[in-house]
Amino acid sequence: MRWPSDRRLLGAATAVATVATAGSLYFSLGMGLYPCELCWYQRILMYPLVVVLGVATLDDRLPHRTVLPLSVPGLALAAYHSYLQATATSCGFGGPCATVQFRLPVLGLTIPNLSLLGFLFVTVLVVAAWRSPNV
Repeated sequence: MRWPSDRRLLGAATAVATVATAGSLYFSLGMGLYPCELCWYQRILMYPLVVVLGVATLDDRLPHRTVLPLSVPGLALAAYHSYLQATATSCGFGGPCATVQFRLPVLGLTIPNLSLLGFLFVTVLVVAAWRSPNV
């Protein structure tokens, strides 16, 4: 069993996905912010990662095959969404995707920036777990 390296990385990825999911729910349910269409697509890709990664942490049979098809498109969407907000370009999906509804006071990150970081961390951690040597 490869508990020391692989599963710690997968556990960390599970924690990142869980925090990202809880954060998005807090933004909409706790703060009353309305998610744009790109935010919905990012949620569709992030929410299942909590379960997929949680199961992969316990039984790591090729988790990259189920995680990367969710995290890589989510990473691309979040990068595109962050670009829209940075350039104040209107969204091609018919919604207010370029509108900044929240900015983190300390670092100045917006919700799509936080999503981008979440998908990036999940992807990097899963690839690292996939590439780590058997211990």
